[in-house]
Amino acid sequence: MSTAIPDTDQETADKLKSLELAQRPAESSVGRVVYWIGVLFSLTHIYFNTLGTWSELYVSAIHFGGFALICALMVPGFKSQTRAGQRSVLLLDILVGLAAIACALYLIRFEDALYDRGVEFVTLDWVFSLLAIGIALEMARRTTGWFIPSLIVVALTYVFWWGPFIGGMFGFAGLSLETLLYRSYFGSDGMFGSIARISWTFVFMFILFGAFLVRSGAGDFIIELSRCAAGRFVGGPGFVAVLGSGLMGSVSGSSVANTVSTGVITIPLMRRAGFPARFAAGVEAAASTGGQLMPPVMGAGAFIMASYTQIPYVDIVAMAALPALLYFMSVGFYVRVEAMRSHAQSVELDTRPLKEVMKEGWHFLLPLAVLVGLLIYGFTPTYAAGISIISVVVASWLSKNPMGPTAVFDALAQGARNMATTAMLLVAVGLVVNVVAMTGIGNTFSLMISDWAGGSLLITILLVGLASLVLGMGLPVTAAYIVLATLSAPALYNLIAETKLIELMVSGGLPEAARMIFMLVDPEKVALLASPMSEIDAKALLALVPPDFMGQLMTQAVDPVVLSMALLSAHMIIFWLSQDSNVTPPVCLTAFAAAAIAKTPPMATGFTAWKIAKGLYVVPLLFGYTNLIGGSAEEVMRVFVFALFGLYAFVGFMEGHLESKLNLPLRLICGAAGTAMLWPHDMWSVDLAGLAVFIALFMYSRRGIGAVATAR
Repeated sequence: MSTAIPDTDQETADKLKSLELAQRPAESSVGRVVYWIGVLFSLTHIYFNTLGTWSELYVSAIHFGGFALICALMVPGFKSQTRAGQRSVLLLDILVGLAAIACALYLIRFEDALYDRGVEFVTLDWVFSLLAIGIALEMARRTTGWFIPSLIVVALTYVFWWGPFIGGMFGFAGLSLETLLYRSYFGSDGMFGSIARISWTFVFMFILFGAFLVRSGAGDFIIELSRCAAGRFVGGPGFVAVLGSGLMGSVSGSSVANTVSTGVITIPLMRRAGFPARFAAGVEAAASTGGQLMPPVMGAGAFIMASYTQIPYVDIVAMAALPALLYFMSVGFYVRVEAMRSHAQSVELDTRPLKEVMKEGWHFLLPLAVLVGLLIYGFTPTYAAGISIISVVVASWLSKNPMGPTAVFDALAQGARNMATTAMLLVAVGLVVNVVAMTGIGNTFSLMISDWAGGSLLITILLVGLASLVLGMGLPVTAAYIVLATLSAPALYNLIAETKLIELMVSGGLPEAARMIFMLVDPEKVALLASPMSEIDAKALLALVPPDFMGQLMTQAVDPVVLSMALLSAHMIIFWLSQDSNVTPPVCLTAFAAAAIAKTPPMATGFTAWKIAKGLYVVPLLFGYTNLIGGSAEEVMRVFVFALFGLYAFVGFMEGHLESKLNLPLRLICGAAGTAMLWPHDMWSVDLAGLAVFIALFMYSRRGIGAVATAR
């Protein structure tokens, strides 16, 4: 699929250029070198993920060295106007890349020698550990700007320099520079630790899978399928943007790339259909942001979440599907409302019959079916991705454009290029995660959040949302999620788990073993736990439990499955809130990319996208207060169905419009109906009443359509 950008005015063109890396052209001589290095490195990673038995630390080091070389050649570190200066910059970039490979080889060759010396550094240990960290900082600077390198420097210097000089809860006694370098470079928790392992296993294999799908022509099929499925509805081009961006994002995992690849088609379609230009750009930005919420890739978030929570990847993506659908439906509701308000035409698309589209592209669905089938059957995600890559090639032989050796090499090279910046980002962020683990600052931060929130889950979620917005101004969403999850997930988990415990206490279903812990706290009130009690009494009694006993109490009282789902809910909240920086001013990269295509003011487009993406804030509340994650099938479907209509009612309240304009009293009633369906409670009567009121309002608003048509 073409990703060319239509002509834009100078302001928006400059905005878009600021979002893209100043990469060397792929067709240049350097680009051809990167091409073949990418092919070789992709094949190497496939080997490591299937047949290889090397140490994970060594593979992580090779992963860093190879992708640092690719990144150094792709993204110049400095600008030069003269040809001679360009050659000097290229030579410097080559030296940086080769130095990264030398750092990887040194670790592999001399790690045993370090331990033979009793972990005592010699000169070369100092040189290569400092060099590796310096290269990680430089690659992060080239790919994301100065924020991440600055954050890493602050974190590292906190450990060996300024930590002892600050008092209070963030004071740290400090470690020697040698200890810090050992743990960062040689240690299994540093830059070559768990985050790097996630990078070269799950993330790389699925990015490579997406590259094969795109090279095989699946992107064009997705757009055509979206046109057939949604193009004939009122406001059809808007629904094509929502559906197409969701499907593309499910395999690409990059919101900006999603916007550029699908927006060049969907935004002009929406504008021709009658949608305002700024709204069209906002819809594309919001829908493309949702692509990172859509299984199976989820912008690498599902893999990192699986590593943090120890919950199987296939379970995470299964439970993420309905919430993602809620988000895309909420964007679709905005499209429907705006289509009715703007009188957008029902169809402005040259759609082909669905039967014809499926006849030409049904084979593109086979690799996805293979992937899902292998995951459900119990194979590891990396193995499933590897087999699915092969299935893409085989399935392409059923099309008019079968993938031959050239196409396979193209996909291998493009997968490596797509992965280079992500790999450097994850390796660099691993340094921050290592500092958090070494210093215990994560527990301190969680305690601080709990203290500020005063035990309120809502305030805690709001604080995490604010922190995610601030971090998102300088960090990509995956990095923001990693940092926030490391710092605040324990606090969120504890509050959600305490909510489950209070529910048991209120119902009188607390196990006998858990009651014995309360015997140590207040023997006189233990008898109250044998029968239902008020929520206020339960919270007061729970507040008496010392923090040292809380973990044991949770283990004794709450089912382990419920606790694991509480942990997953905490991470889902953080992951969803981490996406808001894509569409929230002042730094909203996805909205800026859409604005460049639509020729609209970037900041105003950002505010429009922020409004349309309100599901990013509503659905996380459902994670915290309902059983949308981990509940029974009946509980999940109840929350899903009423939340779906609640979000529609919420959109009607925000816009003052459903099928026709709502006056102020009806608008307030619509908001009340949406609140009734979204508010967490156990009363079916409230949900049904809210649903009945909304349906009545919807039908009443349809009566206004004829009146509007008559007036026109």
